[in-house]
Amino acid sequence: MTRPRILVVNPNSNEAVTRGLEEALRPLSFADGPEIRCRTLAEGPFGIESQADVESVAMPLRRLVEGETEADAFVIACYSDPGLHVCREGTARPVFGIAESGVLTALARAERFGVIAIKSRSIQRHLRYLRQMGLSDRLAGERALEMSVAETASGEGTLARMIALGTALRDQDGAGAVLMGCAGMARHRRPLEDALGIPVIDPTQAAVTMALGTVALAS
Repeated sequence: MTRPRILVVNPNSNEAVTRGLEEALRPLSFADGPEIRCRTLAEGPFGIESQADVESVAMPLRRLVEGETEADAFVIACYSDPGLHVCREGTARPVFGIAESGVLTALARAERFGVIAIKSRSIQRHLRYLRQMGLSDRLAGERALEMSVAETASGEGTLARMIALGTALRDQDGAGAVLMGCAGMARHRRPLEDALGIPVIDPTQAAVTMALGTVALAS
């Protein structure tokens, strides 16, 4: 019997981000369970850091979803959920966005949650999405690293900066959980949670966990 397959797509072209996803998702793999594969969207920008970047990958993502015949579920591993709805329109198989999945997971862990963004200009985009979900009142606050996607994935000093922002979200903003607002932050989840003492959610792990449940029920 063929194992179900979950395809996790990094919509930017930075292979370091994809490797970080593979590392973060390894604990979710288990014997005879669904296969989890990570893939880089070669057509994507090196980092998705603006609305223009978000829009630029929507149709390449849809073409990938439509052309991939062996995956039973898809995860779009970018916190802006680029192309999520157009991809869902293009397939009957489930497509998960990490922002949507991460927020839903955060709601199950705390009354109010905080978000660590990569840059200040990302915050308005995230807030708009949260308003569309009708969940703005559950957000304690959002603070920005002021780093690029590449720097969050492999740059020096990223974790220390994340700890400082997470501490402010917890102590000043009243967040009971912290959601990492970029797939490139994946490798920092465990040490950040250890430092803060409150739940820290990697949205890609959250989305893949939801996908695991979905494909398991379907098999």
